[in-house]
Amino acid sequence: MLGVLVVFALSWLLLWLFAKEHITSLGISPTLHRIKVFSVAMILMAVFCALNLLGQAYFQDTSYIRNPDYGISEALFGTWWTFKAALFEELIFRGAILYLLIRRLGIKWACILSAVAFGIYHWFSYQMFDRGLIPMIYVFLLTGAAGWMFAFAFAKSKSLWLPLGLHFGWILVSIVILSAGPLGDSLFVLKEEGLELGGWEQLLFFLWQTLVVPGVITWYLIKKYNQP
Repeated sequence: MLGVLVVFALSWLLLWLFAKEHITSLGISPTLHRIKVFSVAMILMAVFCALNLLGQAYFQDTSYIRNPDYGISEALFGTWWTFKAALFEELIFRGAILYLLIRRLGIKWACILSAVAFGIYHWFSYQMFDRGLIPMIYVFLLTGAAGWMFAFAFAKSKSLWLPLGLHFGWILVSIVILSAGPLGDSLFVLKEEGLELGGWEQLLFFLWQTLVVPGVITWYLIKKYNQP
């Protein structure tokens, strides 16, 4: 939590130094509308993530089973951990820096730069530098596409609540529910090691994460926020 507080303070400082604005410029003040937007976005992305991981398990000829060693305390810890992780990354990549870039470069280029930075950041967080060029490109495209989606959500809604909901919904299912994250076995685990995904199957889920989900969210945001 200390990291979140430090980034929050630095964001406030950046906004004041370069725009003479307060942290509330990021649309962080809780309102009923913003909480509703956060909740809907979280549920939507949770569904998208579940379809992704359950679909992969199906094509791998395996399934998920309940982990009997994962109780309420572990679930609460995992949920809090993922929320802090999502909030930390949103404050860095969709916070003050993106806000200032949008003012100077416009939405398109600011969001592209944010997406590129988010993709490169995951080379470090996933420790990709010893895994070869192809895996690095794969991770960059996956996380960069998500970075674009989150950045565009902030730019259009003018609030951190929407990208935070999108981000948190995805990693909550991935990490806390279906054990596909850094915390290891969680609520549900694979019954057995699945088959390796074939070429077209792997491509299908790659496109789901890099084109379909970000594309649907981008299309909806354009439709919603470009209305007269």
